[in-house]
Amino acid sequence: MNQTMQTPSAEDLVEVRHLVKYFPVRAGLLQRIVNWVKAVDDVSFSVRKGETLGMVGESGCGKTTVGRSILRLVEPTSGAVSFEGKDVLELRGRELKDVRRHMQIIFQDPYASLDPRVPIGESVMEGLHIHNIGTRQERYDLMIDTLKKVGLEDYHARRYPHEFSGGQRQRIGIARALALRPNFIICDEPVSALDVSIQSQVLNILKDLQKEFGLTYLFIAHNLSVVEHISDRVSVMYLGKIVELTDRDELFRNPLHPYTKALMSAIPVPDPKLKRQRTILKGDVPSPLNPPKGCRFHPRCPIAEAICSQQEPEFRQVKSDHWVACWMVK
Repeated sequence: MNQTMQTPSAEDLVEVRHLVKYFPVRAGLLQRIVNWVKAVDDVSFSVRKGETLGMVGESGCGKTTVGRSILRLVEPTSGAVSFEGKDVLELRGRELKDVRRHMQIIFQDPYASLDPRVPIGESVMEGLHIHNIGTRQERYDLMIDTLKKVGLEDYHARRYPHEFSGGQRQRIGIARALALRPNFIICDEPVSALDVSIQSQVLNILKDLQKEFGLTYLFIAHNLSVVEHISDRVSVMYLGKIVELTDRDELFRNPLHPYTKALMSAIPVPDPKLKRQRTILKGDVPSPLNPPKGCRFHPRCPIAEAICSQQEPEFRQVKSDHWVACWMVK
């Protein structure tokens, strides 16, 4: 059953409709396609101007594939992605290049995304050069200004990626995404590999830059505490589908989907005297090669009934701006 969403509004910067991404599985001497990995299977949502939409879920649920599909770093199988009213999936050549200037990504592993043979100043300026922005001196000045905005100094521009710590490299990744002054940035687990103290610094940089430049974020993570700190709204993914989407405060106060409740119960409590009732999910996440019929969560769901294994629940609005896909939520 298709996921349905509210009517697009003027506040939406990015609209994703019925996004699908299947990866082929090949086997045999002739490498014929024998199956498909259903990484993202009919996902719909919107990101409003100036907000941070958090996207959470277990590893392998399709979060990163959604982000890369929006930017066409991987080509979607089907669906529609609209950015400022333009269908990104229909653009070609110069039009696609122009739109990509306004849509950037911060990768999870900054070291793997930086060329080890190039000083980081050149890496930050690369996008400016590709889009032919300014003179060489103007590009250099903009690069230095961008490095300073993320807490680095002039002399860092001449250093190579291996000379920086993990937190500094992530700042470089932020600077590279920011250099083109985009409207929309996909943050693909930008703090998951960092120490907790460094995480807070990077998150504060992202929030300060959002205020200064009016940025819009899609923040992909699996740490709910981080998502609660930075997000305005939160979407929860499970096995290629969004199962719940609502305002951050509403989600943490009143989660409705059983999977969301299980995730919430796993958040550590800082007070050792307080005990939180944990929801322990049985079994492992099913394979995206052969997802379960009906609700994809039903094999692990503690409240599943017969209909859950037979029919896929509609992603529907149950409260004001609160959407959920579950037969048991009335």
